[in-house]
Amino acid sequence: MRLFLLSIALVALFGCSEPQQPTQLEHIYHTKTLRVGTLAGASNYYQGTQGEQGFEYELAQEFADYMGVELDIVPFFSLSDMFARLDNGSLDLIASGIGYSPSRAEHYRFGPSYRTISQKLVYKQGRPRPRDFEDLEGKLTVLARSSHSQSLLRAQKQFPQLTWNETDELDESELLQAIIDGEIDYTLADSHTLALFRRYHPNLSIGFSVTRNDPIAWLMRKDDDDSLYALMIEFFGEVKENNRLYALEEKYFGHVRQFNYVNTLAFIEAVADTLPKYAPWFKQYAHELDWRLLAALSYQESMWDPRAKSPTGVRGIMMLTLPTAKQVGVKNRLKPEQNIDGGAKYLRYLLERVPDRIPQPDRTWFALASYNVGWGHVNDARALTERGGDDPDKWADVKKYLPLLVKKRYYRTTKYGYARGDVAVTYVDNIRRYYDTLVWLDENQALGVANASATEESAGMP
Repeated sequence: MRLFLLSIALVALFGCSEPQQPTQLEHIYHTKTLRVGTLAGASNYYQGTQGEQGFEYELAQEFADYMGVELDIVPFFSLSDMFARLDNGSLDLIASGIGYSPSRAEHYRFGPSYRTISQKLVYKQGRPRPRDFEDLEGKLTVLARSSHSQSLLRAQKQFPQLTWNETDELDESELLQAIIDGEIDYTLADSHTLALFRRYHPNLSIGFSVTRNDPIAWLMRKDDDDSLYALMIEFFGEVKENNRLYALEEKYFGHVRQFNYVNTLAFIEAVADTLPKYAPWFKQYAHELDWRLLAALSYQESMWDPRAKSPTGVRGIMMLTLPTAKQVGVKNRLKPEQNIDGGAKYLRYLLERVPDRIPQPDRTWFALASYNVGWGHVNDARALTERGGDDPDKWADVKKYLPLLVKKRYYRTTKYGYARGDVAVTYVDNIRRYYDTLVWLDENQALGVANASATEESAGMP
């Protein structure tokens, strides 16, 4: 009887106590889903030809895989909407390349910093260049609730006359487009977003740096629950140690760190004036290749000049050597149709030489490097990469070792010896920039090549 009464008392005691709430991490494991918010855009998340893409998307996917749960990525077009969803618990975190600021840290918890960026004052080429905020003569507009508006608030203490507009109607890329269209005079842009956008709008210019080396991080709600934060620290430690973070940075930003206004403008003009003559042949002979990649390769080789010739004897719009031309059945390298067909065949041949275990897009970057410097030298660089303790199947690692083939102490240990591996790295980066630009223009119906007619007569070629 006493045991029965004790049992009743214990049930009553625990039945009246508050049930313990699950931690955020326990909730994620229970639902088997990680909910991540991000601003839609080229540097974060977008729907590409191969499905969902973007630096922040892939990094968030890595984190979800690390946890063993599904990723639910939620793209936003407004910072206010995104933060509201984080505040009400609809999101677990925000992964959107957001820079740290003391005022934002008062309300949200920042995860570990994983990259640095800078904020740039942007204007259109042809206007007087502003050197600081005192030189602004026109309309300055930035994203509402952004780190840009917070930077302007700090700058206003030094420049009391500084005024600006904030918008929730446009995203960062649309603000940059508004500069091009003359709708606004100035905006602020993050360095990585600007680098991507200038590939197809070289008329955007930088006035000055508003900030430098801003640490960026993911954001969470600020509460006493440390469960997800603790796991995030472990995750970033691992992706930094295994170079996965570096590989993602190289994939999305490694080829756009350098910007050349003259070269970029010349390419945009060639896309409008010259590409329509040859686009049908690039499309016809690409087969399973992306014709835009083939066109980008051709521009890097010859600037789409069918009579191009180098001092070493390579010729034509795809710049084939005489032995390579014979290998792929090209009888006249000055005939652009033959040359494009031959160049496509040769690129496919190089792709077949890349080991099957190497996935895309790395296998394409290896094949492009081989088009420039030869597969033997690329393999030599892969061997050096492996000796150095890095991954010979990752382009991000191998591109660090290719330039070593110009140094005797390295190339004398290789099978094929000396090679301008540094040139091959620049070569691949250039093609990637051209390709990205063509893809963007094509997806925005701005190529103007759909109805082009390419025959040797219309192209004016012999």
